[in-house]
Formats: sequence, C-alpha cells, structure tokens
Amino acid sequence: MIAAPHVEMLREFVAKRLGLRFDDTKLTLLAEVIRRRASEIGSDAGTYVRRLDQDEIGALARELTVGETYFFRNREQFHALAEVVLPERIQIRSGRRILRLLSAGCASGEEPYTMAMVVRQLNLDPSWDVSIRGVDLNPAVLERARRARYTAWSLRETPTEVESAWFRADARELVLDDKIRAMVRFEEKNLASDDPDLWQPEAFDVIFCRNVLMYFTPEAMRAAVARISRALAPGGYLFLGHAETLRGISHEFHLCHTHETFYYQLRDGGERRDAAPASPPLEGRGRDLEVVVAGADSWVEVIQQAADRIRALTTPAAKPPVQPSWDLGTAVDLFRRERFAEALGVIDGLPEDSTHNPDVLLLRAVVLSHGGQLAAAETACARLLAIDELNAGAHYVLALCRESAGDLDGAVDHDQIAAYLDPAFAMPRLHLGLIASRTGERDTARRELAQAIALLDCEDASRLLLFGGGFQRAALIALCRAELGKAER
Repeated sequence: MIAAPHVEMLREFVAKRLGLRFDDTKLTLLAEVIRRRASEIGSDAGTYVRRLDQDEIGALARELTVGETYFFRNREQFHALAEVVLPERIQIRSGRRILRLLSAGCASGEEPYTMAMVVRQLNLDPSWDVSIRGVDLNPAVLERARRARYTAWSLRETPTEVESAWFRADARELVLDDKIRAMVRFEEKNLASDDPDLWQPEAFDVIFCRNVLMYFTPEAMRAAVARISRALAPGGYLFLGHAETLRGISHEFHLCHTHETFYYQLRDGGERRDAAPASPPLEGRGRDLEVVVAGADSWVEVIQQAADRIRALTTPAAKPPVQPSWDLGTAVDLFRRERFAEALGVIDGLPEDSTHNPDVLLLRAVVLSHGGQLAAAETACARLLAIDELNAGAHYVLALCRESAGDLDGAVDHDQIAAYLDPAFAMPRLHLGLIASRTGERDTARRELAQAIALLDCEDASRLLLFGGGFQRAALIALCRAELGKAER
C-alpha cells in the first residue's frame, strides 16, 4: 500500500509542474501511478516520489492525461472556424499573407489535422504561408499524431466527402493525405510552463485549447489563459471545450456565439483590462406557481404581478440610511422584502465610485426588472456587460427583458449564454424550459426543465434570493415538475 504522504507529494508535483488538479477522489489513481512507475524503474515508492524531476514529466503525462479525441469533434466549432473566424483573419492578414494556428493539447493529432482540412477547404492562394502547430505533453500521443494513421472510430464524425478526399485505406487503418500532414508540426510542450518559444507575443491568429483547462488547478488555469492572451494577435480567436469558460478567469476576451457554439475573441489592446475584483455573494416563499405561470405571458410578468408583490417604484418611502462605501446589505434587505423603490433609492445613493461595480450594477438591474422598469434594466445590464462581458446574471436578466418585449429569440440567446457561462446556474435553464413549453418545443422543454430541477436542488441560497423572483427553492422545483409533466403528456 502506498503511504498517504507519498501520494500527496505526487499530487503537489503534478499540480506545480503539469498544472493538473487531482481532488481527493483521485488519490487511488495517483497511488497506482506511483506503484506502477516505481516498479518500472526498480525503485520503492518513497525514493520515487522524492526524486521526481523534469525527466519524469513525460512518463507522468502518459499516465495522467486524457488523450481520447476524434476528427471534427464538436463540429459546430469548426463551422464557426470556417465561416467566421478564418475569413476574418484572412482579410486582416491579406497584406502579409501569413496565418498561424495552434492546437494546444493536440493529443494524437485529430484536432490540428481537422484545422488543416478546414483551411484547405477555403482554397487559399498558394502564396499564403499557413502554419499549424500541435503541442502536447505526452510523447506517446505525439508519435501517433506524426504517423497519421487512424481507425474508423477516429473518423466517426468526419463528413463522407472529407474522408474520401483526405484519407486512403491501408488494411484496417486510414492514412491521412501528405498534403494535410505537411501543414501541421508537432512538438512536445508543457502548457503549464511559460515557454518563450511557444508563447511568443501575438504569434497566433487562432488557438484551440479544448478540454485542457478543465483539468488544471485554478492558478495554472489563470496563468495558461494569460499566456494564451499574450500569444494571440489582437482580435485573434480562442476555442475552448464545451464545458470550459473564461468566466472568473479573464476579461481580455469577447464572448462569441454563432453556429450554436461559443468561442472567444481577444479584445484589442486598448480594450484590455484586468478581471473585476470578486465581491462577496449577496444573500422565498412557497406558493402554487403553476396557476400564476399559466395566467401570465412571461416569466418576468409572473415575478412582477404575483399577488402581494406589486410595488410602485415611482412612490418610494423615506429613503433609509445608506451603508458606507459599497455595502449592499441595506439594498439587499429591502429587495428581499420587495420594497423595490426603496432598494433602488439606496443603490442610487451609493458613492460615485460604486457606479462601475459589477455587483451594484447587477443588483440595480434585478431591482429594475422586478419593478417593471425593463428598459432601464436593460440599460443597467448593458453597462454591466461593458465592464464584465462574461457576467451570467446580466445575461439572465436580459433574457427576462427580451421575453417581455416579445423577442423570444433574444431571450433564448441570452439564457443560453448565461447557462454556458455558469453551468451551475439554475434560472436560465428554468426560463429556457418555460419558453420551450410555451412554444411547443417539448423535447427542449423536457431537457431544460430536468436540468433546472437538478441545479435547483443545490443552487446557492443567495443566488435564489437574487434571481428566483422571490419564490422559494421548493416552489421553483414544483413549478419545473408541473411544467415537465405537461411536456411529457
């Protein structure tokens, strides 16, 4: 049995040198890696972990990194690459005719080779200098990438016409065409390392770094994104995995949403800014929501018109004392008691330097939307998104405003963005489910409402206070189940 201190030494080493995060559920895996590697080199566990150094990184990468991938994985992203990203970058680079792409964490090569196929489909003039780098820490998968021989399983999402154009059969393998192979250069690189050769300033037009950051420690993730932003040309693009976002990590990118997928564009140099400092989170009651929802045209109408919740923002009571500096406690307490006019008065009375604070702007937008001032709520959201474009709460409030204005497409778009930016956020899922139910999209309604129920079970109480419309967790879950029952009939 491997001693716990030895396992902890390995965990600390891979976190520091590879950037990889392993929680307590993975300790058995790490112990098995120690046992196997120590046996292979003829050492005991203690000696092995005490002598961990740079020479062992490649072997650990083989043991601890996930190399499963395939051509055209998440095809929507490659549609966006072909139809939006590359045409724009080609226009910008038309003077020098140089195009540089990076696949960071390329595994066995399917991703960078797919990028090469997409570039070839654009029929660029031969005078263009196109370079694609594929980098990975695992030397074994890089060797497979250089061989460029694949099984049919690796081509399971590849369009038939693409397969016939760029592959030839050789026994049970499919061999990639030399023209595509020549476009990609593979290198062994550690994405957790500040390698000056890889991360040269403004070196790349496009970087794919998919399903890599999700395995990093928070510190390694922020450092890697900072290097990526430095290595992208102004206006360059970053593609992450579908389960990865830059929310809370970087404010140097615009979020793009096309082709039913999300990706990022680096801000121009004049727009760069540090991430807004995190503020402490802001801190209902049960009722039969099904009847209320059935009689309303939109979710925001339910919030505004439920029996005892109407408050006239135009006739505020005496303004209570303002808390010092940026303390929102008084405003939040008034909001909790649905004294929206007074809450808004407190927010408006905060010091001037609070007007650019994301928490202040978000609370203002929520209070305005609850009180029916939807145009003003949208303005507050726009101001917030100018500061923090990846604010999931602002996109959710905008979804409510857009639905109330009759713009269901806009509402769905903002809900989808909110759900992407914060996958644990229940209310956008609930809202998407309600919209889908009303428009007869039963499959979508079932999917979103079921997801909302799962998320509501563990949703933070402070966020339910802010975004739950004043309804308690149990009432929201009951509403989802009632609507889900309708969708399943």
